[in-house]
Amino acid sequence: MPRVWEVPVHDSTRVRDARVAAESAAARAGLDEDRTAGCALVATELATNLLKHAGGGLILLEVVSRPAPDRADGAAPMVQIVAIDHGPGVRDVAGALRDGYSTTSSLGAGLGTCRRVADDFDLHSTVGRGTIALARLGARPARRAGRAHSPAPSVRAGGVNVPFAGAEFSGDAWAWVRTDSLTTLMLADGLGHGLAAARASSAAVEQLYRAPELPPAQLLRRLEGALRDTRGAAVAVAQLDLAAGRLLFSGVGNIGARLRTGANWQPLLSRPGIVGAHRAARLPQQEVAWGDDGLLVLHSDGLPSRWSPGPAAHSPSLDPAVIASVIVRDASSPARPVRDDTTVAVLSPSPPDHLP
Repeated sequence: MPRVWEVPVHDSTRVRDARVAAESAAARAGLDEDRTAGCALVATELATNLLKHAGGGLILLEVVSRPAPDRADGAAPMVQIVAIDHGPGVRDVAGALRDGYSTTSSLGAGLGTCRRVADDFDLHSTVGRGTIALARLGARPARRAGRAHSPAPSVRAGGVNVPFAGAEFSGDAWAWVRTDSLTTLMLADGLGHGLAAARASSAAVEQLYRAPELPPAQLLRRLEGALRDTRGAAVAVAQLDLAAGRLLFSGVGNIGARLRTGANWQPLLSRPGIVGAHRAARLPQQEVAWGDDGLLVLHSDGLPSRWSPGPAAHSPSLDPAVIASVIVRDASSPARPVRDDTTVAVLSPSPPDHLP
């Protein structure tokens, strides 16, 4: 089930909480002692940076699949650590990643250390809006053990999951699987929130892993039976066929979906209902073109429906989980309290420097 560790960092005592949460996430991911220590180090550095440079913020930890999974290693777990703040921002992002760079009296080794220790690291900052730092750590890459390194795919996915009211489990779950030229992304929102909702969304993800080659409408039809003994869920499925340059989409319930092509955004529509509550007479499936500059955003209803994508969604080099985190951060406001779990999942092209 989608276990999420949410650590608000507003004083020095919470830095320890971030480290402990990282160790717990590493244990859940089955990481060895060395990689667990790496997770603890990165979480500690990112939490310390929140206090030093932003006056506080939020650390989110969860266990995710590799950014470009396939059937061979798609289940290989990684600990994802995201630091989110509404601080003054970083004026020189490249400089901030160099050892010795500091705007305080510290040694300035924090972010550079995080980048070296992590398998994936990304940083996005907007002056006056805040900063997102992301790190993922998994088992040592297979290529270091002598196995062949598979070519990087031309698309990747990432997401962020924020449980309602700091709950231990989120009722939302997202996942993706790549098989040959097909890439399938799912977001499920279990009815309500808490443990029972998490069971429903997890049951949906399990079916994706069992039959990732099914077109979206057929997969949703399969879910109707699989979720019948749960609360049910809103579910959206998008399947990208890179060879054909097309995206298939089908959804039931209030999962939001937007596709960006160039500078233009278009909504992808789901039919009303709850998967598992009743059998729909018809499950429409939408087909749209996918180009090299395409980007897909799926989100649960914890995110305000009128969210703005912002400049981050037009930055091809950013990790998709960073884009998702920026969307969540910029949509949050004390005037709009969140009333449910909030998850954003993004499918985007891999930037040229990530391709073979």
